[in-house]
Amino acid sequence: MNTWRNASLAVTAAALLALTTACGQEQGAETPGGQAVGNAAPARQPADGGYGSDGGYGSEAAGAAPKEAGQLAVWDSKKLGEVLTDSEGFTLYRFDKDTAEPPASRCEGDCAEIWPAVPARNAEAAAGTDASLIGEVTRGDGTKQLTVAGWPMYRYAQDTGSGEAKGQGVGGTWFAAAPDGKKAVLNADGPSAGEQADLAGLSVRKDPQLGDIVVDKRGMTVYRFKKDSAWPMKSACTGDCLKKWPVVPPVSKNDVEGVTTKGFVTFDRPDGIQQQSLDCWPLYTFSGDSEPGDTNGQGVGGTWYAVSPGAKLVGAPK
Repeated sequence: MNTWRNASLAVTAAALLALTTACGQEQGAETPGGQAVGNAAPARQPADGGYGSDGGYGSEAAGAAPKEAGQLAVWDSKKLGEVLTDSEGFTLYRFDKDTAEPPASRCEGDCAEIWPAVPARNAEAAAGTDASLIGEVTRGDGTKQLTVAGWPMYRYAQDTGSGEAKGQGVGGTWFAAAPDGKKAVLNADGPSAGEQADLAGLSVRKDPQLGDIVVDKRGMTVYRFKKDSAWPMKSACTGDCLKKWPVVPPVSKNDVEGVTTKGFVTFDRPDGIQQQSLDCWPLYTFSGDSEPGDTNGQGVGGTWYAVSPGAKLVGAPK
């Protein structure tokens, strides 16, 4: 009887161990190249780290004081309708995880590097808009951040000039702000809100050059990084790399169309970010893709490639 019980306990323990080490996420493991996740950079990487980095992440240099918004303005975007901008034409954004009543910002640390808070100092309402909507909120570090109708305002580090809104829809939580503080609404000149909502969390698009590739719910191309590892699951894209290659956030297995669900695991990264994987490979999008159909990340650094419905690299050299 004891022998049978001991065997049963051993089987149960083995099953639990297998669950807790899904895709090889055991503690202390290393990638085949010996690079542990969270290190500053993989050894012997190309000059740009294979990230497609150009050395700059937006208009503000690292460590520089955030630029004041100055006289706000309204940009009439063909795809987004009326969008609120700063005095230089940079799009202002709002974050779904923030609150307007009461105003509160939940973007700090690494988040604030990618989405710099807009200072409240000297900001003036755009012409023809309601000046009473302009306000401020005190952030955790004591600085004052501009609010519009209670919503904290941000810039996006990948927007490099006026007339850009590369942050629209990122992570399903970041949106360009309308002059009244609401989300900028897609109009008839661009993809409709309904068309966007019809896309699954992960689905397939037939690209004229690459064939069938995986896209996210915004229709943006999904990529894999050759320096990552699936067994054990490890991401070699950390720090500045993530500014260029944002992770694909968790997707429900029921919200997938035409894409494999093998190794469909949510990766709990050491930096606290949750990332979706296919066949245990971490997934990303590319900040250089500004609209559905773009594949500007394909082949960048010889390490980044679009993903096939079966989770393979598309177009990568054999």
